[in-house]
Amino acid sequence: MTDQLPDRLSTNPKSPHYDETLLTRGVGIRFNDKEKTNVEEYCVSEGWIKVAAGKALDRKGNPLTITLKGKVEPFFQDQEKKE
Repeated sequence: MTDQLPDRLSTNPKSPHYDETLLTRGVGIRFNDKEKTNVEEYCVSEGWIKVAAGKALDRKGNPLTITLKGKVEPFFQDQEKKE
């Protein structure tokens, strides 16, 4: 197993950036030095995350998301527990 996280990762199985093996391992996100638990997708190189906008759903039943820009730091949650 690799300790490198991809530049971009999504929790939506329909996305080309979805990776089930990484998500089951547990990926955490620090956004502007604060840990976020509701991130739907992130991109490190472009500096953004997508988070659910409340409980609103689109017409296909997917949560509506908003894009926030800032410093994105993904990490494996199992490594945080060891340290």
